[in-house]
Amino acid sequence: METYGKILLIAMPIFLALVLFEKWYGWNKGKDTVRNMDMISSLASGVTNVTKDVLGLAVTVIAYSWLVNNLALMQIKESWLTYLIAFIVLDFAGYWVHRWSHHINIFWNLHIIHHSSEEFNLACALRQSISNFVNIFTFLLIPAALLGVPANVIAVVAPLHLFAQFWYHTQHIGKMGILEKIIVTPSHHRVHHAINKEYLDKNLSQIFIIWDKLFGTFQEELPDVPCVYGITRPVRTWNPVKINFQHLWLMMKDAWRTNNWKDKFALWFKPTGYRPADVMEKYPVYKINDVYNFEKYYPKSSFALDVWCWVQLVALLLLISYLFGNIAPIDNLNDGYIYYYGGFIFLFVYALTELMDRSRYAIIWETIKNVAGLTILYYIGDWFGSDILLLGSLKYILSGYFLASEIVTVTFILKHLKEDRLSLAQG
Repeated sequence: METYGKILLIAMPIFLALVLFEKWYGWNKGKDTVRNMDMISSLASGVTNVTKDVLGLAVTVIAYSWLVNNLALMQIKESWLTYLIAFIVLDFAGYWVHRWSHHINIFWNLHIIHHSSEEFNLACALRQSISNFVNIFTFLLIPAALLGVPANVIAVVAPLHLFAQFWYHTQHIGKMGILEKIIVTPSHHRVHHAINKEYLDKNLSQIFIIWDKLFGTFQEELPDVPCVYGITRPVRTWNPVKINFQHLWLMMKDAWRTNNWKDKFALWFKPTGYRPADVMEKYPVYKINDVYNFEKYYPKSSFALDVWCWVQLVALLLLISYLFGNIAPIDNLNDGYIYYYGGFIFLFVYALTELMDRSRYAIIWETIKNVAGLTILYYIGDWFGSDILLLGSLKYILSGYFLASEIVTVTFILKHLKEDRLSLAQG
C-alpha cells in the first residue's frame, strides 16, 4: 500500500505533464484532441482508480504467491530473463482478460470506463475501473508460476506493464514502420477504441501485438475509415463513479424485469450488450446506429465554469498527493482514517463531476462534501495529521476552501437552473 503510494507520487506528475503537453501540442498544431471537461473527467477517473488500489479495496481469489509456492516446477533466480518472462506472461494474461472484458456482459462492466470517452487522447488512458472488487484472473499467470517466477518479480513488473500502456493513447503519432509488426502502437490502439463496425472489439493486445495476430483479433487502421471513439451505448455523463456501475445497474434491472427465467441468469454471461427481448422492447436504451452522425456528450459550459473545475481538480490532486505521501502516518492516527480519507476523495470526485454534468443534485453532493471536510477538520483537529504544514494554518486554509467551494458551486447551479428554465420557455 505505502510503496505503491510512493510510486504514484512520482508517476502522477509525469502523466499529468504528458497530458497537458498533448493538449498544448494539439492546440499549437491546430488539431486539439483534448476537450476541457473530458480531460477533467478522465483525470478524476484516474484518481478514483488509484485511490481504490492504494486502499486495497479488492479481493484476490487465488494469490499469485500461492500459485508459485504450490505449482512451481523449478526455482529460478532473479535476472533480466526472469523479468522478461514475467512481462510476457502478464501480457498474454492481459490479452485474455481484455478479450473477455469486451465479449462477456458482466466483465464489460469492469472495462466500460476505459472506453467511455468520446475522444482519444492520453488523458482517457487514465480512465480505469473501480468496479473490480474481486480478482479471479490470477490463474492466467500459472505459466509464470510453473517456471518459478518469484512473486516479488510479478509485483514489480505488473505496474510497469500497466504504465507502459499509457503512451499509445494519442492521435498525434502516425504509423511507426517496423514497430507496427511488434508492439501495440497508437495506430493499433486507435482502432481498438473505435466504434466503427470495421474496428469494433479489435486489437486487444496490450504491449505485444502478436496476440491479436495469433488469435484472430487484429485489424489495421484503414486510411478511408476514420476512427470514431466512444461506446455504442453512450454513458452521457462526466461522473466516473456512475460510469463504472452504469452497465452493471442496467443488467441488474434487466434481470429483475425480464419474464424469461433463463435470461435472468444467462444474461450476465451472454455477449456484451445482450438484453432480453421483452425488456429491450419495453425499456429501450439509446444506442448509436450511425457512428458518423451522432452528437457527442458535452453539456453547455462557460469559461468561468471551466476555470472553476480546473481549480477543483488542482485541489483534488493536492489532497490525493498528501494521501499517497502520508499513508503510514494517516493509518497510524486511527485504524479507519485511511478509509475515511479515501471515501472523501470519492465524494470530492462525485460532487465535482455532478457539477460538470450541470446536475441539479450537484448542490446536495457539494454540500455533503464540504460538510464532511469541515467535520474531519474539526473532529481530528487538523487534516489527517497535517498540523505541521504551513505552521498550522492549513486547517484555516482548508476551512476557507470548503466554504468558498460551497458558495461558488451553489452560484453555478442556480445559474444553470435559470438558464435551463429560460431554454425550456423559449423552446
